[in-house]
Amino acid sequence: VIENKILKTDDTASDSVETAKHASDKKEKLADQVMQNPQVLAALQERLDNSSHTPSSYIETLPKAVKRRIDALKQLQVKCAHIEAKFYEEVHDLERKYAALYQPLFDKRRNFVTGETEPTDAESNWDSENEDDEKLAGDLKNKVVIEEKESAAAAAAAAGLFPKGIPDFWFTIFRNVDMLSELVQEYDEPILKHLQDIKVKFSEPGQPMSFSLEFHFESNDYFTNSVLTKTYKMKSEPDKTDPFSFEGPEIVDCEGCTIEWKKGKNVTVKTIKKKQKHKGRGTVRTITKQVPNDSFFNFFSPIKVSGDGESLDEDSEFTLATDFEIGHFFRERIVPRAVLYFTGEAIEDDDNFEEGEEGEEEELEGEEEGEEEDDTEGDPKV
Repeated sequence: VIENKILKTDDTASDSVETAKHASDKKEKLADQVMQNPQVLAALQERLDNSSHTPSSYIETLPKAVKRRIDALKQLQVKCAHIEAKFYEEVHDLERKYAALYQPLFDKRRNFVTGETEPTDAESNWDSENEDDEKLAGDLKNKVVIEEKESAAAAAAAAGLFPKGIPDFWFTIFRNVDMLSELVQEYDEPILKHLQDIKVKFSEPGQPMSFSLEFHFESNDYFTNSVLTKTYKMKSEPDKTDPFSFEGPEIVDCEGCTIEWKKGKNVTVKTIKKKQKHKGRGTVRTITKQVPNDSFFNFFSPIKVSGDGESLDEDSEFTLATDFEIGHFFRERIVPRAVLYFTGEAIEDDDNFEEGEEGEEEELEGEEEGEEEDDTEGDPKV
């Protein structure tokens, strides 16, 4: 009797499960049929339009069949991101190709800046809006005047009255650009006056995507390096955990170089005095120690991105993000348009563009309703 009851109970449960399954399938088919009715869709859309909702709440109201199609669109979007990554890899190859075409012009720029060569009359012919320049151009049409001026210029150059090349070319750019001038300390300035050129080098074909900045210095009293380098490693690949955040290549790490400072000339450290008291005898002694010092040349000793997945603290993340921004600015703006940052023309263009954006934003908004004591001895020896 007990066995018969158990069998009947099992049969009843099986029938209930089968009935529920058929009901669920029938309900889903009915929902699909209803969603194919244009009138029902229009009524649903009108109800959604008239109600306040967020994008996520709107998605939650959609039927399962619609959500399934949205998931398919996301799959397509991920594939688009991977194609976009390949596009940027080819752009990097194109940058490398054109960098080789730019380089002869940049080499000539360096020669003019350092005074190794003088531009010809044709190379230095530039229309100026300055009246004095126009008057001088008119005077130079006279051959006698030309010869006299050339002779006087040669005599002045021989006597050392004329500066060689363009003095303080790169240092002036550092002073003109706020992003760079904020990094430069007073004791950095004499060193930067020895900077002769900045070059951008791209990674070789087949190598991981990266670019390097080369800072070329003439012989000086501060360090023995003739070139200081900074390499930025890049990634053009969607993140597996967040592929929709991909917006093109991003800098993911950077490496500096070792500066071979001459004795007493390292501006990246400062010497401080510290008093120590002996626990037993009670005597006091003064010791000196070196601690890090603010300097542009810390640029060549960047924070390392941890390879073990450990996150950086907030200050380190900000410092690293700023470093990446500066490296990108050198590559995209400073090096290609150096003369315009030297004259200030590029800076005026940048300022005008930013003001236009801010003005537009303001208009849209209008339409809507403890001291530390410095115990250093002074500035580092330079």
